[in-house]
Amino acid sequence: MTDYRAPVKEMLFVLNELAGLEGLNALPGFEDATPDLAEAVLEEAALLAAEVIAPINSIGDQQGTRVENDAVVVPKEFHSAYQQFVAGGWPGIAQSVDGGGQGLPYLIGLAAEEMWQSACLAWSLCPMLSQGAVRAIEQHGDDRLRALFLEKMVSGEYTGTMNLTEPQAGSDLAAVRTQAVPDGDGYRVSGQKIFITWGDHDMTSNILHLVLARLPDAPDGVKGISLFAVPKRLMNTDGTDGEPNSVRPVSVEHKLGIHGSPTCVMAFEKAFGYLVGEPNNGLACMFTMMNHARLGVGLEGISVAERAYQQALAYAKDRVQGGIPGHKGRVTIIHHADVRRMLMMMKSTINAMRSVAYVAGAQLDHAHHNPDPAARSAAQARVELLTPVVKGWCTEMAQYLTSLAIQVHGGMGYVEETGVAQHFRDARITTIYEGTTGIQANDLVGRKLLRDGGQAFVTLIDDMRATAAECDDEALGRGVDDLAASVEWVKTNAPGDINAPGAASVNLLMLTGTVCGGWQLARAAQAARKRLADGSADKEFLEAKAATAAYYAQHIMPIAGAYRAAIEAGSESLMALTEDQF
Repeated sequence: MTDYRAPVKEMLFVLNELAGLEGLNALPGFEDATPDLAEAVLEEAALLAAEVIAPINSIGDQQGTRVENDAVVVPKEFHSAYQQFVAGGWPGIAQSVDGGGQGLPYLIGLAAEEMWQSACLAWSLCPMLSQGAVRAIEQHGDDRLRALFLEKMVSGEYTGTMNLTEPQAGSDLAAVRTQAVPDGDGYRVSGQKIFITWGDHDMTSNILHLVLARLPDAPDGVKGISLFAVPKRLMNTDGTDGEPNSVRPVSVEHKLGIHGSPTCVMAFEKAFGYLVGEPNNGLACMFTMMNHARLGVGLEGISVAERAYQQALAYAKDRVQGGIPGHKGRVTIIHHADVRRMLMMMKSTINAMRSVAYVAGAQLDHAHHNPDPAARSAAQARVELLTPVVKGWCTEMAQYLTSLAIQVHGGMGYVEETGVAQHFRDARITTIYEGTTGIQANDLVGRKLLRDGGQAFVTLIDDMRATAAECDDEALGRGVDDLAASVEWVKTNAPGDINAPGAASVNLLMLTGTVCGGWQLARAAQAARKRLADGSADKEFLEAKAATAAYYAQHIMPIAGAYRAAIEAGSESLMALTEDQF
């Protein structure tokens, strides 16, 4: 990211005007999290992204990773970037002070993380997963486990992984076969895990693997899964690294994108580990890490789309091609209406995605730190509702937006040397790992709508209606009506049609994301107009906010009606063919 100041400005606007950073600043422990501090943190994070991390993006793509002598080797440039990342104290900026972190809100960490993901998605996955592992150990680990690993993981001295998937158990975790047998004050874990992101590397001396496995007397299904912390190296009694544990990478996958991120097949061969949480309650413990990762992956969609947009914008301002009516001679392609269409689609949608994700991040901070139990409960309900939307909608839109970046480049976009194709390839995984879009959509409908009668949806819709009325925003009002009608249709039809929830789920997720995005951009335009009325000198930036919101309302929000029509069409045509007719 060479133009790091532009996204920082956008981020700070969202933090202050939409996500309510000042409200977080009033919470216990966040007193130092002022707008001025946030700006200073993000400026420094942006410099790290632009000068240290971004240059390794193409290197990782070209070199990839490999297994040598039962260990994964990553590009040497990744080592240097990680050492500077750790030296700057970045792994712990949003981790608790008790664990050795700096105690800033998750929201500020989220904004910093966006820039690192934009700079090099493959590299950024390592610290992103480690942050989730820290939260799982902090919330569910016992005193011994926290004493052994927490501070080292918060500092970045160690990293962490998430080991769920097995050859026969992808999204269906009930089929997990990895076994854990008690052995003294720990357990011996045996089995094979696949698709383990950053499952092994040589950037740190130790890696803590969080592994789902079954105890010998465990009941069948998900109720018999426990969580274990298995270090790459055993721990000496003085807390230093000891002998290698019996866990190793068998191979790394050869993938479409994120080549610099080692996706490992991991073998656990009676590896010593520690129980995390209660026996047979591992899935609940793992979801602490998984939900963090789902928000992080949704952010990845935003991050890669932002990098692709910046590259497309720079190319459009530089590439001379053709002419336009009323202008003598050839022009740069940004003057062509269709190129403007693509750039405005990218800019407005990225702004909408970022705003929804940051608002969700702020709600997570309130859920954990607000002293008012009612406020904590409301925030938790909101973040649970928005998590599958952030993960699913933002990553699905990233597929389209990174593809548009290639289109802006024309034929040069299809040539690897320009670098824009990498963003398209890297983004493709984001709709798949940490739960596919279909899984996120089923979660949205099954758990967040039908289970509680849609109360969280009702509250969200009420908030959006209030904004539409306050702003006199007809496009947002129609979108909210479409969402409300679709929610009611699913609630009404689900009891009589077992296929109705599944048939409607992805369309409802995309509808929810589209309308939430319009809601946040309406709020952004309102805040920009207020700043202008108050005499802000940043006229060009603030006027662009209103124009971007207007484009979204006129060109993107009408899609809400199409999603509603597809939902209300029901499941009949979707289920009409027999298996042999496909």
